[in-house]
Amino acid sequence: MVRQVIVFDAADLHAESTFWAGILGGHVFEDDDWHSVIDAAGQWRIGVQLAPDHVPPDWPHGNPQQVHLDLHVDDPRAAHEEAVALGARLLQPAPDLDAAEGHQVYADPAGHPFCIGWGHPSREALAAFVADRLGRREPG
Repeated sequence: MVRQVIVFDAADLHAESTFWAGILGGHVFEDDDWHSVIDAAGQWRIGVQLAPDHVPPDWPHGNPQQVHLDLHVDDPRAAHEEAVALGARLLQPAPDLDAAEGHQVYADPAGHPFCIGWGHPSREALAAFVADRLGRREPG
C-alpha cells in the first residue's frame, strides 16, 4: 500500500474540500468532479467526490453516518474554534473541555460526523502500547 485516502461524498465540493484543507493546514487541488486535499506535509489525505444527490447523515438518530474521523489534539479549545470557523457544526459537546480526556462530535459542511478528542491515549501511551504489543522494549 502506498497511500491511504479517505473519500467523502459531497454535493458542494468546494465547501467540503476547503473545510478539510483548513483542518489539515493543507491545500485543495480541484477537478470538475473530484477534489484532492493535500495536508501541510504534502501528503494526499482526503478526496472529495461530487455526489449531487448526497443525503447528509443526521447523527445520532436520523440518516446513518457512512464514515467518521477521529482527530486527536492537544488543545481542544483551539481545535474547536478552528473547526467552527472553518464551517463545522457542533453535534455533541463534551461535558468539560478542561477534563484530562474527552471528545466532541461535529459535522463537516456536508454533514459527515467527526470527533475531536484529547487525552486518550497520549502519544507516549500509544507508543508504549504499540511497542509492548509488538514485543519491543522501546517504541518505534
